[in-house]
Amino acid sequence: MSPMTPAPRSRRAESPRRPVLPVLLAAAAMLAVATGAYFVARQTAIFALDRIEVEGASPEVAKEVRRALEPYVGRSLVRFDASAAARRLSAVPEVADTHFDRAFPHTLKVRVHLERPVAILRQGSGAWLVSASARVLREIDRPYPRLPRIWVPRQTDVAVNSTLGGLGAKGVAAVAPLGSLHLRLHVRQVVVDDDELTLMLASGSELRLGDSGDLRLKLSVAKQILPLAGGARYVDVSVPERPVAGYNPQVEG
Repeated sequence: MSPMTPAPRSRRAESPRRPVLPVLLAAAAMLAVATGAYFVARQTAIFALDRIEVEGASPEVAKEVRRALEPYVGRSLVRFDASAAARRLSAVPEVADTHFDRAFPHTLKVRVHLERPVAILRQGSGAWLVSASARVLREIDRPYPRLPRIWVPRQTDVAVNSTLGGLGAKGVAAVAPLGSLHLRLHVRQVVVDDDELTLMLASGSELRLGDSGDLRLKLSVAKQILPLAGGARYVDVSVPERPVAGYNPQVEG
């Protein structure tokens, strides 16, 4: 009987073990260096902001944006707080939304989305430009832009950068969808009477919308009906399933 021979060692068992501790120490050192560099960058002028670039705004609005963000100039871009900066820009009425991009080492890029003017708010001799979100953008003088007029009572509080409620908000809601629906109407005035909305057209006819419900549907129906109702005194889409056009009766001689 032949003596038993020992089983050969596996190659895996013979492979040398990698030293774990030096690898962990090196990783910890790299993390410490990165952390230290981050805190140094936060506290020093290495990445100090010295330039603010504004895209998507007129020169006047861009100037207001830079003025609102001026407190960040000289501070480290690493510490830049986008949420706090957005709150600062909410004081600029024309700015609807913003996006910030930190272009290291010293530049902040600001992409601006502007409010869309849709109407002129009138109160006595005063006039204000109003956006699709019912935000009061600024007070204006004559000559006024070619936009619908919305009249509100004298007791209505109107302030720049405020959001309209009541009659003003209902009037804005009636004309805000016109652009997105590509409904090319020259609306002279929006009349709000007992929650009934009427668009007074430059042609002299009326577009009666009824209450403020389903306005996009009503305006879409009006887009189809108006070209077929030439000469109508009014077109009523208050019940969009049953639009009505009214004509002046002919006087018989």
